[in-house]
Amino acid sequence: MTLRTFTCRALMAIGLTVLIAAPAAAEDERGGIVSIGGSVTEIIYALGEQDQLVARDTTSMFPPEANALPDVGYIRALSPEGVLSVNPKKIVALEGSGPPESLEVLKKASVPIILIPEEYSRDGIVNKIMAVGAAIGAEDKAADLAKAVEENVAAAESKAAQREDRKRVLFILSLRGGRIMAAGDGTSAAAIVEMAGGVNALTGVDGYKQVSDEAVIEAAPDVILMMDRTGDHSIDDTQLFSHPAIAGSPAQQNQNIVRMGGGYLLGFGPRTASAIEELSTALQNAD
Repeated sequence: MTLRTFTCRALMAIGLTVLIAAPAAAEDERGGIVSIGGSVTEIIYALGEQDQLVARDTTSMFPPEANALPDVGYIRALSPEGVLSVNPKKIVALEGSGPPESLEVLKKASVPIILIPEEYSRDGIVNKIMAVGAAIGAEDKAADLAKAVEENVAAAESKAAQREDRKRVLFILSLRGGRIMAAGDGTSAAAIVEMAGGVNALTGVDGYKQVSDEAVIEAAPDVILMMDRTGDHSIDDTQLFSHPAIAGSPAQQNQNIVRMGGGYLLGFGPRTASAIEELSTALQNAD
């Protein structure tokens, strides 16, 4: 059994998807790893293995020094040409990366692609760290990091669970053309709200969806949660609270809005314990 075969089997055993490409004629001459997914890149830096990286995707903005790496595009709109331009020896990508056609082109170009599972929970974070560690050959470091992160997240969740007043929180992803796109069940936003001691206000809807004004009014959020954005994606408080579906809600009456960085809030990586604590405190301080 070759080392390559053993490595692939070991990765599959811990639940990773390994897209095995044809053997590369000049694999030893290739560069390092391309990291796709903000939390994947963050984990690699937390493991102290950033020297293995030769590029990252657009969502990989933390730590700040990651921005010095070449950007190969958005996680769900990858260009094979952009990825191949850095001559990678391996791609470590968060589950859901794509599109599938791009992954197929990369596989045909003899570049191994390892897909890291995504689950919005404490166990999911631990599994993600262990999966990244296995993918880049840093299993021992990953075990230590996973243990520390698990303990910190457990402590943050336990503290948040002690709150008796559970605020109803509506996470708004965007507001375009007057239509609200919000977080329903099964989303990272819903999961982090629950972990922080809140209640996701929008139920009966799966994923991030444009929802009717009636659905938002019925949700009756106590707090609006949003990503801290600038430029074309920004929504100021006046614009938000004047929306017909938000005006008259408890959140509007008390001017309760919380803004947090997207990768920090929704990444489910090494900083999640801190994000839980910050969001829980903000909910507690809301009127």
